[in-house]
Amino acid sequence: MFGSGAQNNPNLTAPGAQEGRGRGRAQPNRVYLDDAAAAPVLPEVVAALRDLPTGNPSSLHTEGRAARAALDRARDMVAEELLAERADITFTSSGTEAVNLAIFGVARRLPKDARIITWAAEHQSVLGAMRRLAADGHNVTIAPVDDHALPALDAITDGTALVSIGLANNEVGTMMPVADVIARAHSVGALVHVDACAGPRWIPPPLDADLVSFSGHKLGAGAGGVLFVRDGVRLDPLLYGGPQEWGRRAGREDVAAATAVAVAMKACAKQRAARLRTAASHAATLRDTLARCGGVITGAEGRLPNFATATFIARRGEDMLLALDLAGIAASSGSACASGSLDPSHVLLAMGLSLDAALGSLRLTTGYETTDEDIARAVEVLTTVLAPAATHA
Repeated sequence: MFGSGAQNNPNLTAPGAQEGRGRGRAQPNRVYLDDAAAAPVLPEVVAALRDLPTGNPSSLHTEGRAARAALDRARDMVAEELLAERADITFTSSGTEAVNLAIFGVARRLPKDARIITWAAEHQSVLGAMRRLAADGHNVTIAPVDDHALPALDAITDGTALVSIGLANNEVGTMMPVADVIARAHSVGALVHVDACAGPRWIPPPLDADLVSFSGHKLGAGAGGVLFVRDGVRLDPLLYGGPQEWGRRAGREDVAAATAVAVAMKACAKQRAARLRTAASHAATLRDTLARCGGVITGAEGRLPNFATATFIARRGEDMLLALDLAGIAASSGSACASGSLDPSHVLLAMGLSLDAALGSLRLTTGYETTDEDIARAVEVLTTVLAPAATHA
């Protein structure tokens, strides 16, 4: 099923790559618990990027033909993993571009009154595209979610033309009922886009969606993106120019990024089942620790196996992140400090949490190389930094 841009080497863009290893460590005593934000570059990717041809794949000379052959190999590798055809695969610069190409590409071919649906806890790349479409006069519905970030499926009604749903929530890890969404949407004649940027390191992407977006840096590729487009689905491009990527994305193709994404996708598909049990055990230990430190666990029981998320009413996300960072733990928060003002997590607000809770979120996500020693060290640091006695306004 299932560019223009510099010939960036993803080997140099993610944690651990400069050491030639998949490890996300700048210092030996640090513990990397932010896999969901940027997965360390996989060793298979590092190896595949050695000695790649440097020609333009659109050129007819020897170097160009070698680059074209490398690009075709990458495309075939992705197609094989997604049970797709070569023409179904479009390489992009990132997951965000893949999401935008899917949503805008379909929507701009629809009548303005055709109904387009997503949910309030989706990634900002989806919500931002939807808001832009609404501003342009399209009939967009951003439907509510429940307190686990699960979507209300009754939002999909007759007259719906496009539905966008995530494979899993990127902030709290809740796995979405993608099969149910696809079945309901197809029953009313709607196309379905699945944002699979979060999750495919741990769970397989759907085989029956119409469009599926992937992010290279979340797979362990370091860069790049992929959009699967089912045969027969037509898209308007975001970029205009040459005929590259089946006319869906003009500009010189980035052979290195395409190779990195393809190799990472194949490696994840091969490894995910074997790594589930360890990841689930590690994340359960982290969730237990967060709860003992006064956190309220967020997300559904059906979550990605590597997620441990919580909110702390009396704490602020950026304060916890800075304290953990100084103590050697890399983590992330659902809140962000931008231009001097603190923005609460839109996901947690959509789930019905209070403003204070949304401002005090913490996300810990383990990776393929997280060890028992890492978790033991993290528990020690979390207990010290987040203990209720350390809480302050």
